[in-house]
Amino acid sequence: MNVSKETEQKIQQLQLIEQNMQQFLMQKQSFQTQLMEIESALKELKNSEKAYKIIGNIMVSSKKLDLEKDLTSKKETFELRIKMLEKQEDKIKEKADKIQKEVLKEIKE
Repeated sequence: MNVSKETEQKIQQLQLIEQNMQQFLMQKQSFQTQLMEIESALKELKNSEKAYKIIGNIMVSSKKLDLEKDLTSKKETFELRIKMLEKQEDKIKEKADKIQKEVLKEIKE
């Protein structure tokens, strides 16, 4: 099969897009894991009387309200990051679909 240089470039572009998608997926999974940990911590914090915060290698007593505010803020940040990654992921998928259709069309001709 003989493909044009333009088609080869599009195929290479698709491969790079696939690599980017894998990186987005890994980053998204990492954020989702951290989000689940934060949600779990918030749930446990509601059921406890005392609160502790880990700073470096030590655990120190903390005000429950301050810790809740801190965790809630972190939760919102991770939720925003995940949404942002999902939007970028959708754009990349659309671009990949478009290029893939072009490549398949050129190969069929």
